[in-house]
Amino acid sequence: MAEYICPNCKKPIYDDEALLCLYCGESLRRSTGFIGRLKYSGFKLIVVMVILIVAVAFLLLVIR
Repeated sequence: MAEYICPNCKKPIYDDEALLCLYCGESLRRSTGFIGRLKYSGFKLIVVMVILIVAVAFLLLVIR
C-alpha cells in the first residue's frame, strides 16, 4: 500500500485507488500509465533514472 500526499491539503492518503482526497475532496491529480506512475512515485526515482541514462550514454560514447 502506497502513501500519497494530497497536493491541496498535504494530508497522507493510503488508498491506492482513490481519485479524490478523503479530507478536502479535491482531485489527487493522478495519472494512469507508466509516465503517470513515474510522476507520482517520487522525485528521487526520476533523478536516479536521469543519472543512469546519462552515465550509460557517456559509457557508450567512450567505448566508440
